[in-house]
Amino acid sequence: MISSPLQTLQPLMADSNSETLIDGNHLIALSLSRAGLECMFGVVGIPVTSLATRSVALGIRFIAFHNEQSAGYAASAYGYLTGRPGILLTVSGPGCVHGLAGLSNAAVNTWPMIMISGSCDQKDFGKGDFQELDQMAAVKPFAKFAVKAKDISEIPNSVFEAVRFAVSGRPGGCYLDVPTDVLHQTICESDADRLVEAASKEEETLEKTLGKPLETLEIEKAVSLLREAKRPLIVFGKGAAFARAEDELRKLIEGTGIPFLPTPMGKGLLPDSHELAATAARSLAIGRCDVAVVVGARLNWLLHFGDQPKWSKDVKFILVDISKEEIELRKPYIGLVGDARRVLGLINKEVKDNPFCFGKSHPWVEAIAKKAKENVGRMEVQLGKEVVPFNFLTPMKIIRDAILVEGSPSPILVSEGANTMDVGRAVLVQTEPRTRLDAGTWGTMGVGLGYCIAAAVASPGRLVVAVEGDSGFGFSAMEVETLVRYQLPVVVIVFNNGGVYGGDRRNPEEITGPYKEDPAPTSFVPGAAYHTLIEAFGGKGYLVGTPQELKSALAESFSARKPAVINVTIDPYAGAESGRMQHKN
Repeated sequence: MISSPLQTLQPLMADSNSETLIDGNHLIALSLSRAGLECMFGVVGIPVTSLATRSVALGIRFIAFHNEQSAGYAASAYGYLTGRPGILLTVSGPGCVHGLAGLSNAAVNTWPMIMISGSCDQKDFGKGDFQELDQMAAVKPFAKFAVKAKDISEIPNSVFEAVRFAVSGRPGGCYLDVPTDVLHQTICESDADRLVEAASKEEETLEKTLGKPLETLEIEKAVSLLREAKRPLIVFGKGAAFARAEDELRKLIEGTGIPFLPTPMGKGLLPDSHELAATAARSLAIGRCDVAVVVGARLNWLLHFGDQPKWSKDVKFILVDISKEEIELRKPYIGLVGDARRVLGLINKEVKDNPFCFGKSHPWVEAIAKKAKENVGRMEVQLGKEVVPFNFLTPMKIIRDAILVEGSPSPILVSEGANTMDVGRAVLVQTEPRTRLDAGTWGTMGVGLGYCIAAAVASPGRLVVAVEGDSGFGFSAMEVETLVRYQLPVVVIVFNNGGVYGGDRRNPEEITGPYKEDPAPTSFVPGAAYHTLIEAFGGKGYLVGTPQELKSALAESFSARKPAVINVTIDPYAGAESGRMQHKN
């Protein structure tokens, strides 16, 4: 029996025997609920509106966005913050294409999420049906696993498979395609329960993949290499954060006295203020270390590929990664395959059985501490200068101090932009795990508002603070209405310098040609009133240009914990692209 496309929340009833029937929308929602998934982000429309409604009725929170891209970024960040896949719901065709932004972001950052898209009727595929697209082919480059439910009976297994693939081994984005006709098919409720129960029991027998069992000899070899090192370093990234490895990291670092360096989203696993933190002495740390333990971080562009000249030619890498393929690709001196927390636990046990410690007076530890203190001191001198019109440092210090005053639980910081994100990495301080979200491995711009919403939903007890460039904010600015609609405790701080990197920075000889009167490719409308955007929806906006105005706006908005945008006027000639990126631009 095929039911009407327009469904109510009441169970469907068969005419012949009055047995309760449910449709494909209901069965997907039921399967997601039984799989323990609690939150869905997306944009509703044909043919998935009923799926969103059914999900809400079964206890899954639905956060409705204006754009699938932002919803996808939210789903990916939610997966990272919670350890369970965030769900992205899109309509067919262009909705699926827009959602690929979030799916690809999850793939590159290795975060668990599931994108569910409706698609056209199977019998009409190839005829030019409404929003027709070969969606399975479209998602293939970005999905760790993709499945199409071709019949209602296939839905439970498809959902549970997607969940398993999303979180097992190296996490990633998965895709579930559900044709319109399957969404409208019906099945007896009792049969649906049996299918869901069977699918859930099958998944219960599959443990999370932690890599092959580690031989004691491998752990002993790694610890022996560390013990004999002259200049060891521990590097960790968001893979360690996802694995909840902070306690084991602390034991290893404090038990051995080895300096540590977090990648940007690894910040906070140990406080930035820790005496063994090498962040402020990064160049020295990676340039001179002879043994580097890299935990949950890839030797990619963020770590200069582990190559010279940034790294010593003699450095020996101990790479801890959930992915055997990653270790085989990088060919480290020692590769330890497995979940970061588990592997570090084994290393700590070996260290405990055969203890060693680099004391504060060790030449390497002293050198790192001295360089870090010097660099922090120089930075603090610059931060101590109140520059008006604002450069990037003056407002960043005020924001840093306001966040630190909040104490614990510390706010979740979301950061994107060129200058804004780069300066923020150096100035803003992380004290707790998983409290920083930024452009990440792919350097994705436009993630800000989606990440803010995900953070507020995943961690309802925390304030969320976004520090964004005006260009980054513009990608998803309309989602401030979403903040207001759900009354999320998010304060968005926009560094407004009139454009990408700044306003019109062209030399006079560059301003030629028939369109020389057009604005520069990097420039926006000067003095744009971004703060008024949120006011249109009932939120609070602030325009600030002096230290006292910014301090007042931060104090008021942080205390209120309601949606707000603080528009910070920055000198359009302040700042430049980071040194790491200049050669690419």
